[in-house]
Amino acid sequence: MNPSQKPDTRPDNPNFSSGPCAKRPGWTPQALSNALLGRSHRSKPGKIRLQKVLDESRDILGLPDDYRIGIVAASDTGAVEMALWSLLGARGVDMLAWESFGSGWITDVTKQLKLDDVRTIKADYGELPDLGSVDFSRDVVFTWNGTTSGVRVADGDWIAADRQGLTICDATSAAFAMDLPWEKLDAVTYSWQKAMGGEAQHGILILSPRAVERLESYTPSWPLPKIFRLTKGGKLIEGVFRGETINTPSMLVVEDALDGLAWGRSVGGLKGLIGRAEGNLKAITGWVEGTPWVDFLATEPALRSCTSVCLKVVDDWFQGLDPDQQAAAAKRIAALLDEEGVAYDIGSYRDAPAGLRIWAGATVEQKDLEALFPWLDWAYQTVKAEFSA
Repeated sequence: MNPSQKPDTRPDNPNFSSGPCAKRPGWTPQALSNALLGRSHRSKPGKIRLQKVLDESRDILGLPDDYRIGIVAASDTGAVEMALWSLLGARGVDMLAWESFGSGWITDVTKQLKLDDVRTIKADYGELPDLGSVDFSRDVVFTWNGTTSGVRVADGDWIAADRQGLTICDATSAAFAMDLPWEKLDAVTYSWQKAMGGEAQHGILILSPRAVERLESYTPSWPLPKIFRLTKGGKLIEGVFRGETINTPSMLVVEDALDGLAWGRSVGGLKGLIGRAEGNLKAITGWVEGTPWVDFLATEPALRSCTSVCLKVVDDWFQGLDPDQQAAAAKRIAALLDEEGVAYDIGSYRDAPAGLRIWAGATVEQKDLEALFPWLDWAYQTVKAEFSA
C-alpha cells in the first residue's frame, strides 16, 4: 500500500474504545428524554425505574431465580471491591491474573486487606494461567475476560461444581457478550459502560445463594465503609437488590441503561448480543489472517476475546525496534487514526504490550470494523515510513 493513499471509506461510528464503549446503533440524546430528573430515586417512579433495570438485566442474562442482582456504586471497580471486602477472609483464596485488572485485585487483597492465606496464579499477557491448579476448597477470584489482554476463559468447565469456596468473577467485559455459567459463579460484577454501551458511574453485583450464606454467616475482621455494607444485624440488606441503592444513583444514567437493555432485547436478547460480538471477532480474525504485520495478543484461538480484541505487531521492522520505540510507534498508529476521525482510543492499555485494542462488542457494527481495516493498514504503513525515514 502507498502510505500516502488514504482509504476511500470511513466507519460511520469511529468509537472503538474499550470503556466507555460505543453507544448502541442509532443512539441519540433523545433516548434520555424521559429520564426522571429532579426527582428522588426513592420516589415511587424512581424505584420502579431502578427495579426495571434489575428485572430486564436478570431476564436478558438468564439469571437463576434465587440469584440476587443489585446496583452499586463506582462502576465495576466498586462492585468488585464490595465483593472482595465483604466476602473474603473466611477461607484461603486463589487469585488469578493474566492482565492488569486481575493483577490489581491481587494488590488489593494482599496489600489492602492483607490476607495471610493467598495464592497467586498468574500468566503473561496473551496467555491463561494453569486453571487446573486452582483449589476450589478455597475462594477463587478471577476475571472472565481480560479486558486489557484480550484473553478469556473458554468456558466454565474448569470450575468445580462441588466447590467449597466461592467463585468471585469480574465479568465486566464479558456480561451481555459471552455465555456465563451462572451455576459455577457466586459473585459476579460488571458495569453498564462496557458491553451495553451505557454511561459509567454504577456497577452491578450479582450474588448466588452461596454468596448470600457467606455474607450472613461471616463477619470480616476489618471495618467496612458504609458504601460496601451488604448486611445489617447478620442479615442481607435485601433492599440493595430491589433497587434501593446505598448511594444516590444518576437517573440519567439509569434511563440510558434502560435504553440499552431495550435495544439488547430488540436484537434477540443474550443470544443476539453474543452473536453480534462473535460476528465482529470473526470479521477481525479474517482481516488478521490476511494481514502479515499483525496478530492477536491471545495465542490460542479459543481464548480470544470477542469484546476487547488486543492485537500485537509482528512485522520484522517493528520487532527490530527497542521497547520504547515500539511503544512510540504503536501510539503513533493510534494517534493517526484519531486525527483522521476513523478510530478513537484504540491504543493498548498502558500496562499491556505495545499494540492496539479494538472494542468489538455488540454495540459495534461489523460494517464499521470492515471500514476500519484499510485504515489500520494505512496507519501502520505510514508510521513505518515515518520511523524508517
